[in-house]
Amino acid sequence: MEYIIFTDLDGTLIDHDTYSYEAALDAIKLLDQKDIPLIFCTSKTRAEIEDYVKELNIHHPFISENGGAIFIPRGYFNIDFEYTSENENYEIIELGTRYEELCRVLSIIRDRTSLPIIGFGDLNAEEVSEDTGLDIESATLAKSREYDEAFKMDDDTGTELLKEHILAQGLNFTRGGRYWHLMGDNDKGMAVSILTELYRKIHPSVVSVGLGDSQNDLPMLQTVDVAFLVQKPDGKHDPSIKDDDVIRVEGIGPEGWNRAILKLIGSNENRDTV
Repeated sequence: MEYIIFTDLDGTLIDHDTYSYEAALDAIKLLDQKDIPLIFCTSKTRAEIEDYVKELNIHHPFISENGGAIFIPRGYFNIDFEYTSENENYEIIELGTRYEELCRVLSIIRDRTSLPIIGFGDLNAEEVSEDTGLDIESATLAKSREYDEAFKMDDDTGTELLKEHILAQGLNFTRGGRYWHLMGDNDKGMAVSILTELYRKIHPSVVSVGLGDSQNDLPMLQTVDVAFLVQKPDGKHDPSIKDDDVIRVEGIGPEGWNRAILKLIGSNENRDTV
């Protein structure tokens, strides 16, 4: 094992509008051929991620809801390690705050500030579908939240007030391509660090790679050894990410993702310019 690949999904491995990963299939197949772990690290829920895991026949751990939990297939690591809970499929390392508590606090903040906050918990599956472009089944999976409440504000003038009240409640936040996210004392970087250390107990020289597109990916990108930032739908890189160690990749979403992976890992005939 030479690399482990941590990747965001929305706007990175999958297209922001169509939710397709077709443009990244060459690189996905290359990772499979070389038996390089592809690890989803996303704001998506466990239920959503499992759909992609099944489609792509992936048998590696994944990280849900902005580092809320790490789901490790049972027996994946042949070493002893601490985990929070388990079920028939996974050994689970929980890092986040429970969803019910997040919804309770978000409701308090909305009442105290009168900010136009709308969370996933306020919407039914049809409304989530209309807002995201997901089909009804996928929207239902997106509502199956455990450690992170996705929400939006139609008016950004209250941003600083929102941040102030979230922090006052002892919680944290981040902002993705579409939504704000309310969460506990966790982020993608924390989860990536824990999982990387488990890999390194078996493969000490493994190189961690991260790919993202938005501010909520920054903790992950600052944790890995090699970090790539793909372009957003407007053809630009997220201007809020200023870290010079993050490599800017030409290509929107999965096109940039494909280019970065082929450049890093692919054979000479597959390589392109990053």
